[in-house]
Order: sequence, then structure tokens, then C-alpha cells
Amino acid sequence: MRARGAACLLFLTVFVGGAVPRSVAAEPDSFAGLPSPARPVGPLVVVGAAGLGPQDVDAARTPNLWALLRDGSSAALNVTAVHGSTCPLDGWLTLSAGNRASQPDDGTPAPPCGPLPPVQGGVVTGWEVLAAAADRRPYGSKLGTLAQSLAGAGRCLSATGPGAALGAALPGRGAVPGYRPFDQPTLTAALAACPTSLVDVGAVRDPAVRDPAALDPAVRDPAALDPAEAGPDDPAGPARSRAEQVALVDARVGQVVAAAPAGADVVVIGLADSGTRAGLRLALAAGPGFPPGTLTSASTRQPGLVQLADVTATILSRAGVPVPDAVSGSPLERLPAGDGPATVERRHAGLVDADLASQAVQPVVLPFFVTWALLMLVALAALGVMRWRGLGGVGLRRSLRRGVRQGLVVFATVPAASFLANTLPWWRFSRPAVGLVLAVAAWSALLGAAALGGPWRRSVTGPLGAVAAMTMLVLTGDVVTGSRLQISALLGLNPVVGGRYYGLGNVAFALLAAAAYLLAVAVSSRLVHVGRRRLAALSVALVGAVAVVVDAAPAWGSDAGGPPALVPGMAVLVLAVLRVRLGWGRVALVAGGTVLVVLAVAILDWLRPASSRTHLGRFVQSVGDGSAGAVVSRKLAQNVDTLLHST
Repeated sequence: MRARGAACLLFLTVFVGGAVPRSVAAEPDSFAGLPSPARPVGPLVVVGAAGLGPQDVDAARTPNLWALLRDGSSAALNVTAVHGSTCPLDGWLTLSAGNRASQPDDGTPAPPCGPLPPVQGGVVTGWEVLAAAADRRPYGSKLGTLAQSLAGAGRCLSATGPGAALGAALPGRGAVPGYRPFDQPTLTAALAACPTSLVDVGAVRDPAVRDPAALDPAVRDPAALDPAEAGPDDPAGPARSRAEQVALVDARVGQVVAAAPAGADVVVIGLADSGTRAGLRLALAAGPGFPPGTLTSASTRQPGLVQLADVTATILSRAGVPVPDAVSGSPLERLPAGDGPATVERRHAGLVDADLASQAVQPVVLPFFVTWALLMLVALAALGVMRWRGLGGVGLRRSLRRGVRQGLVVFATVPAASFLANTLPWWRFSRPAVGLVLAVAAWSALLGAAALGGPWRRSVTGPLGAVAAMTMLVLTGDVVTGSRLQISALLGLNPVVGGRYYGLGNVAFALLAAAAYLLAVAVSSRLVHVGRRRLAALSVALVGAVAVVVDAAPAWGSDAGGPPALVPGMAVLVLAVLRVRLGWGRVALVAGGTVLVVLAVAILDWLRPASSRTHLGRFVQSVGDGSAGAVVSRKLAQNVDTLLHST
């Protein structure tokens, strides 16, 4: 009994101790491996160009944007707001709130984009309706957070253009002090009026897109539109091709750069999608605070990938204003660029690659895994059929069964191979879907050969344990090195969706948990077979400890939902290996240890600086400020929706 008690105590001690984040007390303001954000004191000009993407930038066609890319820092920008695609109105409202927001809609998945409301008498028309729509959504977004935070600290914010008015509007009536329309002769004075300026240079919209709401005279009077500013969706002015729209945006960006105050940093963001298909947009930042390099943020932890709410946090941080908890982003940070003339070309190619991969992987996921599952079921059915004595001779049936079993082992490596496929540039194929399937097949063949070719192949559980070990190694190795393989993977994190950018997503956790359990079973079964039960129990505890630490540590997996699934299962497996009966007292002990692990991880994450917290620490903070109910309700609604509507 002392040995059994010691094994259980060791199990819980390893889990609780191992779940402590790395260097909690000594961690800097930003996450490990990245420099702290630079905070120069010069003016900041944020330029919104809705729909502008990485592939729109070219040295010859867009000289002004290319100059910002060459001389500044860059990243792919997630603009996901509420719906499947983000309208220009949604993007500006999200910038205002620092969190997801959108226009009122009828509940359809992709409502048509409405026009930007006009500014009359220094007030955004219909602001109360927009604010009420944001309040009804489960994101806790408050329109006007940006302007209110700056005004409360005595900071000035100017707005030029109708979209910028939305970003700079104050709560309440939507007042925009000092608003000016986009006018080149007065642009210099407009940008000099405040240390922080928002400028709307227009939108790039797909020519095929037509937004019926733009024709509603009650929303926007077509006669009031300037034909020179009309986009392809506006009833005034001729429809323009995408290239013409990008050229117009580039010219206006050049005007803004020329009119910006001396020593100003200019940030250009494509803060909305250009049509009904979502994608990554462009983020450029140039000036004294942003020399050549790559943009990132603590909210994404991914070099070259930021989100729209990060721009809100950057504006506040640059102004010396604390970023409120309602803002879901973190200030932009810069990673230095390498030397050499091809640096700007490499950075641009990386942005294009990120956009291509994120869009190309989405339509492949469902048919790929439906086909994979059906083939697995066919193989399992074939094994059953081959047991019929009337089907050929014994030797033939045995050979067929062996071949099918080996094929199933190779098929079992597909989840791990789907992550390793991102080590190959499959998205550059003329048919990216074919390139992705070939990359997965190549890695599956290599992993399958390893599972079937090692000395463990002689054991019944050997190939099973080998596949589980390789799957666990791929996932843990990826998580501790920054979750790079998960980005735009078939079973990973899609940056267009924007639900998570680092750590372990739901599917990746399910794979890690399954691999950990199967590996623990394979190893412990062998040890139990030779009479080494205590060593078998220790092996289960160690495998489980690795899985829990990798999954729960804020610096790595950052997954609050993982330990409640992993810890009880591993504890039961330890007790089963030791032949200890699971009574109510031990059930309570396991449950208490599980709660202790989750609380320890969450509270230790909460004790870190606010800019370094993951969603674990932010949830603890929401409990303190009374907003946890909305978070729980949103998560519950998402889970119910996934259960009932997701294939």
C-alpha cells in the first residue's frame, strides 16, 4: 500500500509541479523569444485600406506601398470580425472596439456589406444602432473604446475619411471631434492636428461583389458620393478593376506619407476582406519606430502574423495609455530583418505564402478526412470479411490480413503527417490541394515505414506505440518551438479563422491526448507482461506528465481544457496498472488533483504581466471583474454549435 500511495503521490506531484509556466517571475513584458515593443514618442498615422492584401503589392504597380514594405516592417493581418468575411464597416468598428464587431445583420452567415455611414455635424449617423448591435454579441466589444481611452488620458485623436470616423468615434452619440473628409490640400493640417491620426484611403473590393445595402438611400445618399472616391460597389462613379482600385489606394497612401509630420510612424492596414472570401490582409509599418523587419505581437506569437485588435493596442500603447482588458490584441512588435538585397522580396514572398496557404487549406479539410475515414472503414470491414473460411486458403487470408493491417498502420500516421506537410511549400503548386495531398502522403510513407520497420514491429502493440510516439513527438516538438507547423495545417490553426494562433487547438489536443494514452498503454503493457508493474505505472505517469505540461503550460500549449481530460484518465490508468481498486475516495483524490492542476496553471498565468497572459490568465481576470459569465456563455454556445452543425 505504501508503494501504491507513493506512486499516486508522485503522479500528482509531477503533474502539479510540471504544469508551472517557465520562468513565471522572471518573464519580461512580452512572451519569451521576442523583444519588448518599441515605444517611440513620435506621431503615429494609421491608414486604413480595406481589402488590401499581400498580393496587391508590387514594386512597379504600387511604388508607395512597396517603399513602406522595403523601409519598414510587415506582417499578414487577420481581420476576422463576426461573420465569415469582414466588411469595411466591420473592420473599422473592430478597430474602434479593439475586439470583434460588425454591422447589424439579419442573422445570415454572410450578410451583404453596408456602406460606411456619413458623418453629419461631427457625429456618425446611426452610431447608436451600431453600438447596440455590438452589445448584443457575445464578445464583450464596446464601440468607442479606442477614442474613449485616449480622451480619458487627455490624448488627441484625429480622423480623416468616413471609415476613420468610425474608428475615432466616442461612445454615446458617436461624436468625432475634429473630423475632416479626405482632402489632399488640407491633409497636412489634418495630420498635424493630433499626435495620433486615423486616415481612410478607401477600399479595394472584388469587382464581382455588389452590396445591395449601398443602394439604400436611407443609409447613404448616392448623390453625396464623390465619384473620385467611389468604389466598385458604390452606385456613383464607374466600376473599377481591382488593379485600378489598388493604384488609387497606393496614390492616396503616398499623399498621406508626404503629408505626415516629421518623425511620424505610418501604419497601413488592409482592415477588411475584399469580398465574400476571407483571407489574410496586409499590415505595413514604417518610420523611426519600425525599421525593416517583421511584425508580430504577443496575441499571436507568430512572426509575420498579427490581428486587427493589435493595431488598437498599438495606438493606445504608443500614446502611453494602458490597454484595457476589453481590447483583445497586444501592441505590435518588430523582429529585425536579415541583411541582403533580397530581404524585402523574401518578406513579401512570406506574406503571400501565408495568405495562399491559409486559403488553400480550407476547402481541402472536409473531403480529405471524409475520404481518409471511409478508406479506414473499408479496410476494417475487409479484415472482418477475410476471417470467413470460405475466402481463399489460410495462407492467402493471412497475407491479405497482414497487408491490410500494415496499411492501417500507415493510415494511422496521417494526422502527424498532416502537420509535417507544412515543412514543404505545397501551396505553391499550380493545384495546391494536390500538392497538400502529396505532401501528406510522402510523410505518411516515411512515418509508416518507421512504425513497421523498427524492432518494435515484433510486438503486438509495437507499431501502435511507434505511431503514437511519433504523433506525440511531432505535436510536442511543434508546440515548444512556437506552433509553426499548426498554422494552416489540415488539423491545425487557420489564421484566417483567428480563433487561436499558438498552443494546442481542440483537434491538436485530441490527437495529443490519444497519442499519450496509446503510448502509455503500449509501454506499460509490455512492462506488465514481464512483471514490472511499478515501472509500468511510473512510465504512465511520465508520459502523462509530459502531455499535461506541454498542453497546459501558458508558454507552450496554453490549453485550460486539456488537464481535466488528461489527468483523470492517466490517474485511472496508473491505478489500473497497479491493480488498485477505484473507490469513491480515490475518485475524489483524482478530481481534487485535477482541479488543483487547472487552478495552479491559471493563477500562475494570471500573476504574470497583463501583456504576457494567455487566455488562462485572462479568464481569471474576467472572474475578478465580473465578465466571466459572458466568456463561459460564448464558449458554451461555440461548443453546442460545433456539436450540432460542424461536420
